[in-house]
Amino acid sequence: MADSSFDIVSEVDHQEADNALNQAAKELSQRFDFKNTDTTIEWKGETDVELTSSTEDRVVAALEVFKEKVIKRGISLKAFTAGDPRQSGKLYKLNGSFNNGISQEHAKKLAKLIRDEGPKAVKTQVQGDELRVTSKNRDDLQSIIALINNADLDFAVQFTNYR
Repeated sequence: MADSSFDIVSEVDHQEADNALNQAAKELSQRFDFKNTDTTIEWKGETDVELTSSTEDRVVAALEVFKEKVIKRGISLKAFTAGDPRQSGKLYKLNGSFNNGISQEHAKKLAKLIRDEGPKAVKTQVQGDELRVTSKNRDDLQSIIALINNADLDFAVQFTNYR
């Protein structure tokens, strides 16, 4: 019998992130507390977001609105990192970005967690920015998924290609 496997990845659905950004932009344009503050949110590249406003507290509040929309769209906040507000002329700007892919350091951390706490028959293999987990027993793979879901990781993970 062939080995069963799945991949552990860290990806953000760009369409869902775009929907969250558009919803946040609409709310920022309509809310009374953001009137006359020149508050905007827009994409800067494929994964970077820039928020601008006339005051520092409004740009931080706009970030909270965006995070709320991201959560509602089913994206983990662990996949989004935001910087600190900085002054740029008369406006305050705040940049954030979505993280895609599992770094080598995080992949090694996951592999060690699986080796130490998972079933012994399970094998892991780093493949670029994802981690492949294989085993002869599908129940072992299910227990690995439960183990990772219960682990307190500082990055978002999803499971794909379950075979």
